[in-house]
Amino acid sequence: MATVGFIGLGNMGGPMASNLAKAGHTVKAFDLSEDALKAIVADGAQAAKTAAEAIDGVEFVVSMLPADRHVKAVYLGDDGLINKLTKDQLVIDCSTISSDTAMYVGEQLEKAGIAFIDAPVSGGVGGAKAGTLTFICGGTETNVDRARAVLNDMGKNVFRAGDVGAGQIAKICNNMLLSVLMVGTSEALQLGKANGLDPKVLSEIMLASSGSNWTLQVYNPCPGVMDNVPSSNDYQGGFLVDLMAKDLGLAQQTALESGAATPMGSLTRNLYHSWSEQGHGRQDFSSIFNYVAPKSQK
Repeated sequence: MATVGFIGLGNMGGPMASNLAKAGHTVKAFDLSEDALKAIVADGAQAAKTAAEAIDGVEFVVSMLPADRHVKAVYLGDDGLINKLTKDQLVIDCSTISSDTAMYVGEQLEKAGIAFIDAPVSGGVGGAKAGTLTFICGGTETNVDRARAVLNDMGKNVFRAGDVGAGQIAKICNNMLLSVLMVGTSEALQLGKANGLDPKVLSEIMLASSGSNWTLQVYNPCPGVMDNVPSSNDYQGGFLVDLMAKDLGLAQQTALESGAATPMGSLTRNLYHSWSEQGHGRQDFSSIFNYVAPKSQK
């Protein structure tokens, strides 16, 4: 069993840290939320008063933070952890951020002799709670293999996409595809509903046909079709519209920089941005189902 400092106990980070503690690892966790700290302590972890306290004496440092600026501040800020980390520790940043930021943070830590990998995740809140996440890693083979000691207790798949930063590229490619599938699935179900079809029956037909995809299999966007998914819980408890819009923005930024053509990704990003601007940013991203509803249903 390992000793782990965990920073960031949000919708994803909290369950991830909890699974580490339940697996028998010694977890010292930090978050700005007192409620999040109380919850993780109830699951067997230790609460730290600061990020520096959380990483003191541990083998692995895992972070799950909202955006680029938070990752830079935690590791490279005026009171950044770069000044407190030791050369025998491995930093595993599971945040979804730009590849450039991941590479920059990794380079700065490497100059200080500190090992780093970026390891964004796929699987959503449900996967975080169930311990079935997929980790998409960027870093040396040695560091990624070393990280498996803790990643395997938070997920079921660990991939190495390439060097530092590659994990972020693979993650935004995956999320861009996921968002396109979610919009397409929502449009198909709404079209069927508008013409008198039962969305549950239509879902079963498409699942057994060429239109089958992950959103139909485990994350149906139509309320009442599938139990234990956000669409049947007023679109609460999943992956936020705002976060999907952020990831799609990262994908478009990367596409522009590399000259890649992503017309579907661009259109989908605009749809999610518009849906967020209409006040739905805190709903699950499958709520895009309501964005594409016929005007008579809105």
